[in-house]
Amino acid sequence: MDLHTDHSPAREWEHAMISGNGRQGLLFWGGPDAIHLTLSHERLFLPVAEPLPPPDTAAILPELRGLLAERRFAAAADRVCAHAAATEPGYADVRWVDPLVGAATITFTPATTTGDGGGPPAAGAVGYARSTDFATGVVTQSWGDVVCAAFVSRADDVVVFRVSGADGALAIAPVDGVPECPVRTTVDGLSLVATFPAADWPGALAGYRVECRVSRDAGGLLLLARTVIAGSAVPPWPVRGFEELLAVHVAVHGELYHRFRLDLSGDRTETLVNACRYAAISASGELPPTLQGVWSGGYRPPWRSAYTLDGNLPAAVAGFAPTDTPELLEPVLRMAEDRRPDMRVNARRLYGVDGLLAPVHQSSHALVNHFGPRWCQTFWTAGAAWLARLFAEFYEHTGDEVFLRERAVPFLAEVADFHLGFVTVTDGRARFAPSYSPENAPSNTGSQACVDATMDVAATAGLLRDLLRFAPADPRAARWRSLLAALPAYRVDADGLLAEWVDPGLADAPGHRHASHLYPLWYGGDPAFGDPAVRAAAARAIRARLAWWDGQEADEMAYGLAQLGIAAARLGLAAEAYGALTRLAGRYFRPSLVPTHNRGEIFNVDVAGALPALVASMLVRSGGGRVDLLPALPAAWPRGAVSGLLARGPVRIVRMSWSPAGLEATLTAPRRVRTVVGLPNNTSVQVDLFPGTETLVKC
Repeated sequence: MDLHTDHSPAREWEHAMISGNGRQGLLFWGGPDAIHLTLSHERLFLPVAEPLPPPDTAAILPELRGLLAERRFAAAADRVCAHAAATEPGYADVRWVDPLVGAATITFTPATTTGDGGGPPAAGAVGYARSTDFATGVVTQSWGDVVCAAFVSRADDVVVFRVSGADGALAIAPVDGVPECPVRTTVDGLSLVATFPAADWPGALAGYRVECRVSRDAGGLLLLARTVIAGSAVPPWPVRGFEELLAVHVAVHGELYHRFRLDLSGDRTETLVNACRYAAISASGELPPTLQGVWSGGYRPPWRSAYTLDGNLPAAVAGFAPTDTPELLEPVLRMAEDRRPDMRVNARRLYGVDGLLAPVHQSSHALVNHFGPRWCQTFWTAGAAWLARLFAEFYEHTGDEVFLRERAVPFLAEVADFHLGFVTVTDGRARFAPSYSPENAPSNTGSQACVDATMDVAATAGLLRDLLRFAPADPRAARWRSLLAALPAYRVDADGLLAEWVDPGLADAPGHRHASHLYPLWYGGDPAFGDPAVRAAAARAIRARLAWWDGQEADEMAYGLAQLGIAAARLGLAAEAYGALTRLAGRYFRPSLVPTHNRGEIFNVDVAGALPALVASMLVRSGGGRVDLLPALPAAWPRGAVSGLLARGPVRIVRMSWSPAGLEATLTAPRRVRTVVGLPNNTSVQVDLFPGTETLVKC
């Protein structure tokens, strides 16, 4: 369950086994003819575009709102682009963010080759196998008496590579492909230095270097390697052998990995959850996972392997809290805090208000630089509220009152400042103009530009409810309460679906990979869904999206399936949640068990967070002072066990097992918590939980 083995060498880096410590990544590929180690670093964003001030659309906001009021949605999006290009030539074309790129590839060529460089092993390469040990982070390739093993140390921040049973040559080279800007590379032995001569603006990354240390003996060799970003300090090289280096690494990585365990009597879901948690943990360092985690094998990754806030980044980190590693949310929270100055500039430049406005795409900075006439992402205003929800998730899963007081409430309040300035209220009704429902368009307009997207309403409502819970005595609470009261109700469309746009003039388009109007069901719930009509409409919307996903064209964006499943589990729809899970399991994993973005295409780690979050949501539902056990248990799992589930409250499910005979669960909490525990026999019990004390509930 913790060891995954495959018998086909990887011909290219996209099919590599992976190892990482969150800061540095290793793609381990090739075969008996040549073993390739492609290195990457979480901060290696190639500086291709100087950051620009966001477009000053605040100057034309009345005009934009007039166009939207006239239902000239595409014209409003076009006007933004024309205005931006007229004031800044750099916006004449769509401007992308800096890409995450690979650092170098180190190749080990055995003294006697036995393969064809990545194809099936030749006759001499008897018993070829490659494996990933999720519990240790060790990736291996072996054949005959040769064993090549590697990992990226969390303790020493180095890539460790050992060859046993063979000697051979080592070489280093840049990654394949053509960079988007000049990269000047020099190689000296096993040292590679790269500089970026065209990146001459303040704060631009100047370059990096890859360093190596090699020792050999009669049995093989040991290589230590690391990527060093220009301007950063590095510790001394560790002076330890492979086993010692591994032991100190496993003490850190293994402790994180083993906090959560799932037993479904051998169901493949167990292995996929382990593979996903391994990838997500390995991709979380000082920064959160990008679209490709901490891995990159070239210069031109899809979508620049950026931080994409309209779904990808929240999905990639969704599994951390419920699988008892909430501290791995810290990188995304720190990044949000560190980039507040850019988000303040966005709010002021785009809409002339205070507060925080997050971009859809960011990498090396958080200024809104990426948008276009079709993908009108200057109109998306829910990003910072979504980030704020992650602050709330951290608090609700840890109970850290200092964090709540000193970090969460100040961040949430500054996000609310934006919405208080941006949202207009007429006759007691709040309006969101412009608006954007990622990345969909109403079927009767064809333009992603819109007004009153359900997600905008939901994210703002959740933000304000959180603030009123966390800081009810704050002097600003009256303004928060007033805006919350003015928000429009969710709409049910003519087909009985929860509408993606509250505005009744915008027709739904359920055939889409995103389902952002289900946002309230991805977290702790929304009181609006206490209304049976709204719940039924949400269920119909989920089923409509799942039906679309079964269409021949529906192969994009795997994490969207996970979000549908999480929403289904929130509503207790076990069959629908399990249907989303089985679609994911059958379509979006390579033989390496690294997930993909599309069916069988595009190396991507969003599902590494989203799939464990989906499974956890089927086993526990929490929020509002209640924890429900097995809320969406599928018939395919008649018996099972889990340890290390973490619920909002915070409540820790230390152990839980179930069978046709009943359920037993042992609960505890890091502080005194009184909660209602819902049981799968439709009964509930109120329990008081205390630190250091385990409480048994069963039915």
